[in-house]
Amino acid sequence: NVHASGINFIDTYQRSGLYEMVLPFIPGSEGSGTIAAVGDGVTGFSVGGSVAWVGSAGSYASQVVIPTAVALDVSPSMSLSAAAALPLQGMTAHYLIDSVYPLSPGDRCLIHAAAGGTGRLLVQMAKLRGAEVVATVGSDEKAKLARSAGADHVINYQRDDIVEGVEAAVGTNAIDVVYDGVGANTFDAGLAVLRVRGTMATFGNASGPVPPVAPLALMPKSLLLTRPKLGDFTRTPEERDARWNEIVGWVESGELDIRIGREVSLAEAADAHRALESRRTTGKLLLRP
Repeated sequence: NVHASGINFIDTYQRSGLYEMVLPFIPGSEGSGTIAAVGDGVTGFSVGGSVAWVGSAGSYASQVVIPTAVALDVSPSMSLSAAAALPLQGMTAHYLIDSVYPLSPGDRCLIHAAAGGTGRLLVQMAKLRGAEVVATVGSDEKAKLARSAGADHVINYQRDDIVEGVEAAVGTNAIDVVYDGVGANTFDAGLAVLRVRGTMATFGNASGPVPPVAPLALMPKSLLLTRPKLGDFTRTPEERDARWNEIVGWVESGELDIRIGREVSLAEAADAHRALESRRTTGKLLLRP
């Protein structure tokens, strides 16, 4: 029984056709709920237990069947709404700072859309790793949210040039890694501020997909470019559970704050998609079927 489904950019990509899906199709790749039934041979889960998941479609429905391979245990101390807000964005942020470019104390990272669901978690996790964080946002209100998450420097890209803002904050060619979930609108600026042998991790398409890139564009600073996805960083139960358990531990200790921006009904799902696509949201959007 679905308590809540996370609303994510991947839902809008699937709905719009950017990511082709076989129809009929029910959106929603993450959520939380209470177990109503278990299949034959299932161990470790029982009827009435709380569970979260990511990587199985259909969470916009009131009931969903999920394989145990994507199921995540929810501790009694965590609310089901909080559990629905964490799997996709939380583990995405975790694999970025832990595996794509493992942050160390003193590293400098640039995080775009830092007031959004993934961005705000990224800022907090980067600070937990001891990094210096430069964040971009689209309004003064969002700037306050990024600072509250721990960002050291915040740039309002609606008012200020990203490259000029980064260079004023930390210097020229001084960023070790860019975590970019925005895509087309921010990609070139990210390349411009990276240090020699810096890493560009482009993991989302909020402003549209990044156009094709000529490898020679990376040569002047020997840059590394990667376009990762969550499934390849949770390939085994051990890796998936290790990420989830560390994230949950941070939440339970108060080191990681989950901000749920809005909870909507199924009837409001289209409006929620429009708000997400127009960058009018902060924190996590949840659907309550």
